[in-house]
Amino acid sequence: MTKPTIRRATAEDVPAIAALLADDALGKAREAPGDPCYAEAFAAIDADPNQFLAVVDDGGEVAGCLQLSFIPGLSLKGMWRGQIESVRIAASRRGQGLGHVMIDWAIAECRRRGCGLVQLTMNKTRKDSHRFYESLGFEATHEGFKLIL
Repeated sequence: MTKPTIRRATAEDVPAIAALLADDALGKAREAPGDPCYAEAFAAIDADPNQFLAVVDDGGEVAGCLQLSFIPGLSLKGMWRGQIESVRIAASRRGQGLGHVMIDWAIAECRRRGCGLVQLTMNKTRKDSHRFYESLGFEATHEGFKLIL
């Protein structure tokens, strides 16, 4: 058995990523796998050098994904930030440590790119996710707001 690897997503991975995004209670209500919007979004992400859409590849199967954004800033003496978004592990693969592997990889990538901090947001209803990130050393230091346009 091969060890899962983390790699940059390709256009061929987009249907599997969209399916992962839709594979939970929140995702079922807001995602639409098969919609061409995902291919358009992938093209924009892939063209931006400050974006990295990653997948966990396990023998050619997409077992997880996340988007990592590298954000320049003026505050904190011009510190770069790594923003982690859209973290998903296939339901059949949860509890096997892939989430830890993915987040450890993302943190290492942020360090490699010169980021001084890593940040993420998650829906307040995702209590298991809150515990997961706290177990990795993340702290809930800020309150986030979103405005749907």
